[in-house]
Amino acid sequence: MSKKIIPSLLLPAILLLFWQLATMNHWVSAYILPSPAKVLDTFTLMLKNGSLLVDTAISMKRVLIGFSLSFGLAFILGLFASIAPKTQVFYHYLIELMRNIPPISLIPLLILWLGIGEASKIIIIILASFFAMFSNIKKGLGQGNQQLLEVGKSLGLTTRENFFKIQLPNAVPDILIGMQIGLGYSFRAIIGAEMIASSSGLGYLILDAQQMSRSDKVIVGILILACIGSLTNLFLTKLIRKFTKGANFDDSHTA
Repeated sequence: MSKKIIPSLLLPAILLLFWQLATMNHWVSAYILPSPAKVLDTFTLMLKNGSLLVDTAISMKRVLIGFSLSFGLAFILGLFASIAPKTQVFYHYLIELMRNIPPISLIPLLILWLGIGEASKIIIIILASFFAMFSNIKKGLGQGNQQLLEVGKSLGLTTRENFFKIQLPNAVPDILIGMQIGLGYSFRAIIGAEMIASSSGLGYLILDAQQMSRSDKVIVGILILACIGSLTNLFLTKLIRKFTKGANFDDSHTA
């Protein structure tokens, strides 16, 4: 086992031990905090009857659709902003205004306009993830290595070839960082949306379990979210490291 993994597992192990001791010695009511064994039994049961897989798949589908649409829109507008930076004066303040509006606050209005179907949830995900991706895509495409671009022109590369061979590869790390942040925002947004206006998904599972006083189900839902978020974050982190390996890249980014 890697020497880096052992220290990172130490604190979770201590918390798990404290959790077990707290429930075993009745320091906390089992109604409020069920034991780790109870949570594990509930997870196994929900896995066997398929309810957990169904809700997880529904939430993941919504996130995938909303995040993909958001990325496409952010890439197009980010590309336009890098090509024609002077046009930003027309939309900069509108984007900054929308950035500071919590997407969850728009749910009541979206329900009035679109109902509680999939469209309102997809729009919430787009609003939550768009701005981080747009800022990083614009930064990556707009801060390309001008010397390399000039070399490309001197070698006879067309504008299109310069973009795909030099500008876009140079922007990949920033784009991936934007995707990493945007994906995290997407998960937060969809869970909030499902808690308010849905009859399925992990957010609905957590809220329904809370209303039924099933703390064990609530914890299962939270842990599933934590695992999914950690795995996707780890995947994108590895991609970022792969594309920035050996490069003089500033990993500061806009959240």
